[in-house]
Order: sequence, then C-alpha cells, then structure tokens
Amino acid sequence: MKSLTILGSTGSIGTQAIEVCEALGYRVDGLSANRNVSLLEKQARSLHVKEAVIADESRYGELKLALKDTSIRVSAGEQALCRLAAENDSGMVLNSVVGMTGLKPTLAAISAGKDIALANKETLVTGGRLVMDAVKEKGVNLYPVDSEHSAIFQCLQSHDARRQLKKIILTASGGPFFGRTKEQLYNVTVADALKHPNWSMGAKITVDSATLMNKALEFTEAVFLFDVQPEQIEIVVHRQSVLHSAVEFVDCSVIGQMGVPDMKIPIQYALTYPDRVPSMAAPLSLTDYGTLTFEKPDYDTFRCLAAGIRANELGGTMPAIANGANEQAVALFLEGKISFLQIGELVEAALELPYQKTYRTVEEVYAADRAAREFVLKQI
Repeated sequence: MKSLTILGSTGSIGTQAIEVCEALGYRVDGLSANRNVSLLEKQARSLHVKEAVIADESRYGELKLALKDTSIRVSAGEQALCRLAAENDSGMVLNSVVGMTGLKPTLAAISAGKDIALANKETLVTGGRLVMDAVKEKGVNLYPVDSEHSAIFQCLQSHDARRQLKKIILTASGGPFFGRTKEQLYNVTVADALKHPNWSMGAKITVDSATLMNKALEFTEAVFLFDVQPEQIEIVVHRQSVLHSAVEFVDCSVIGQMGVPDMKIPIQYALTYPDRVPSMAAPLSLTDYGTLTFEKPDYDTFRCLAAGIRANELGGTMPAIANGANEQAVALFLEGKISFLQIGELVEAALELPYQKTYRTVEEVYAADRAAREFVLKQI
C-alpha cells in the first residue's frame, strides 16, 4: 500500500488530496496544517495518522487537547514540519503548504530519500537550484501537482521528448480581472479579488491569480522543473481552463493536455504515475464548451506578471525577493492596508533591491526573503 504524508492538509489541495488517497486506498501517515486546528483534528482522526503538526506554535495546546484521547503524536513549528516530512514511513510527501514555508520541508523530505508531489510552487521559485540539485543527488522523483506543470509533464512523456522540445505554452485563466484596464482596478476590493472564475483556492493563491503573479511564479517553476530557458516559455490566457498547458516540438507539432478544471486529476496523476486509473473528475465534453479562446496577457496592467518574469531573468536570489515582496504585499492587501494595484507596484519596486547572482544555501534564500518583506513594510 502506498503511504503519504500531506503537508498543508486543510487547504484546497490538501483536502482534495485526502479524497484522492481515500479513493485509491492509499495510507496517510502524517498531516500538517497552518492554523486550522478543527479540520486537522477531524482529518487526523478519520485517517488514523501517526502524527499531526500545526505550523502555528500558538495553536499547539489547542491541537494537543483536541487529540489527547488518541495515540496521535502532536507537534508544532517549523522544525516539527521538517521532521514530519523526513522522519516517517511514508514513501512520498505531498507538499501543498502556501508560500515559502514549503521550501525547508521539501528539502528535508528529499534529503530523507522521499519522492515529492509538489503543489507548493514557491519551493522552486525561491530555492529552485537547491531543490533540483538535491533531487538529482538523492535520486528521488519530483512530480508536479499544479495543473499547468502536470500538463507539461504529461506532454513530455514520449521518448526523447525533452531533447526535441522547442517551447512550453503555459496557460493562464487570467483571473477575475482579465480584460480590465488599470483605471478599472483602482477600487477593487478583497471580495472582488477572491472571485476566481474557474478554480476554488485559498485566499493568497486566489489573489495571486487575480494579479497574475501566480503565473509569474509558475513561469519560474517551469524553468526549473523542465530545465528550459525563459525565452522557451510562452504565456497564453485561456479563460476556460480546459487546455491546462501544451508543448511545441522542433517540428512545430503542439501537444496539449485537456480536462475539466478539477485539481483531483493532476493530484491523482502525481500519486499514481506512471499509471492512470479512473478518477472522481467529470469527463470533458468539448461540445458542451463549444468555444475555447486564447489571448495574450496584458503585462502593462498586471505588473506582477512582468515583475515576476523579470526576477526570473535576473536569477540568483531575485526570484526569492520578488516572491517575498509579493507574499508580504498580498497579506497587507487581505488586511485592507494597501490597494490591489499596490501589490504589483511593490513587487516591481523590490526588483531594485540588491541581490546575489548565485546562492548555495537555504539561509541565503531566506535572507533575501526577509529583506524583501522588510522593504515592503517600510513602504506602507
């Protein structure tokens, strides 16, 4: 029986991953959540896990009390999260935590020789070279869970596909504000930004989708995952989220992966690879959709997208700076302290910070992240 540890189990990806594991009959040994004690308790009891970790140390007592009548080990904090990722019987760790918090547990799991199902894009955005070098050194597998990267991964399964790859076509839904001008975005609210047209996601990721920063992060993720140059990636806005991404080969043939917008499909493929098994997702009916559209992104209005791509081109610790600035700016927006358009302005401004053109340690990455967050806070 395949066994997993799920980091970020109370979020959108985590809850769906649990559904997939239950449908497949896979065992879940460990779970973690950021602050949601109530749901984490229910999940831990239902799955009979060995350990539950709450990242927010202030919630440790609450979780410990909630599970006191069980044999489940309860822990809290960053070190406990890394230990959970590394020190258990699971053969795979599914990382669906939000933000840069996911980097250290990913590295811990890889160091312990565990395969990774990665839904935490910030892991590769901030520490991509460290992660991919560790994957190669330890000989583990890293399977993408994001629908776009799963699609690209699936399109590259044929013999010699990587060598014959010409270009990646990375699709974007465009979020709730695609087509609007900068003037039309001055007064958008948090509630407006959280109304994604196709996907149900957590607040931070949904705001990233609204600013298109999510696509900038996925751009950098794709560079590391598939070992391509930035100029080999084309971003295309596809409002229906049916074509999840595609690849173009040297002969100009294009192969894409399609399906209804349901994250259970890429989650399941990451867990069952190389096999495909029936899933809980609905089948795709192209005639029901009728028309699929493809448009160019508006880089001028959605400044996060341009800034994130520029950070990738600069390289080194600059993607970590752009990501840290964005995480801090999004938190301020969700708290009502800055406007929607200020998110992009702050990320763009952070590109002027000094950065290292190369990095060798996770501490250097975290230092860049801290500098970016401090910079953003000083601008408010």
